[in-house]
Amino acid sequence: MQVQGENTSSLRVERLSLPASLALAANGRAPFAALGYGTPHELAWMPTVNARVLSEQGAMADVWHVSGGRVASSTTGIARWRSDGHWLLGAIDLDESVEKQDLAELSHRAYRDLFKTLDQAGTPHLLRIWNYLPQINADGGGLERYRQFNLGRQEAFFEAGRAAFEGAPAACALGIHQGALSIRFLAGQTAPMPVENPRQVSAYRYPETYGPRSPTFSRAALAEIGNGEVALFISGTASIVGHETVHHGDVLEQTRETLRNLEAVIAAANGQATASFALSMLDCVVYVRHPGDTDKVRGVLESALGADAPMIRHAVYLEADICRSDLLVEIEAHAVAPGRLRA
Repeated sequence: MQVQGENTSSLRVERLSLPASLALAANGRAPFAALGYGTPHELAWMPTVNARVLSEQGAMADVWHVSGGRVASSTTGIARWRSDGHWLLGAIDLDESVEKQDLAELSHRAYRDLFKTLDQAGTPHLLRIWNYLPQINADGGGLERYRQFNLGRQEAFFEAGRAAFEGAPAACALGIHQGALSIRFLAGQTAPMPVENPRQVSAYRYPETYGPRSPTFSRAALAEIGNGEVALFISGTASIVGHETVHHGDVLEQTRETLRNLEAVIAAANGQATASFALSMLDCVVYVRHPGDTDKVRGVLESALGADAPMIRHAVYLEADICRSDLLVEIEAHAVAPGRLRA
């Protein structure tokens, strides 16, 4: 099913409480799409992240709006999606206990249908992907489950003729404690501009000690989203310098190092667009391995930015395992600013 939309469609995002998000659909016409945190599972237009919310404000959602014409919903294989013909937000959920396949097979299957979705909907370019894996650090039969996931993901990228190295989309991969392999993805008509962090080795260039296939994502991506605005999508960012974890066992220093990495990514992004982004303006999701560390992490962020900074006021905290067992915190984020991409 291909949905025809206006080429002038613009994209807008706002972070709202669950009641405010639901109020938008009270007239029976839901927004384009949303990504929910701690939100109900039955809302077709708001696929949720199945992780415990640690934020005091409770369930939240990133609600996406489009200015184009009719929004249609459809499915492609196991992928559910909504599109106005210019923008697309999709969701995939695969329960291993039902499917009886290992994680490499499931991730390969999921990404195969993800790419089929983009083809079917005529929305060719991935902007951002969110991956959630049950028990990400557990052994998967001789290979860590995150490494199994990377095997299947990268194979699907290769098969689809997609950029798995330079040009890969922004993404995160977190460990949830229950539920299905869950993938959420945002796509558009124009390829984003990848951004790398000069303080880190690109994830797709990690040495083989991190697994037989490297992770497939860029540190961030920039995309023009209409109305003279640019979106910055920052991938999951943690306490890694070069390719190595630093500050083992110290959640305070890991959080500070994560902020330094976010600053470096933002500086790199600002060099690739006329838009001006700042750490304080991000809408972030903070993933904390140990719920008891939440106040410590929040304290570091507030000390760095001030309690009234938009990033602090809008932050969502979730309980999740990070892709390395020695990482205690990870932050991913997005922001929008007026401007354009540099040629």
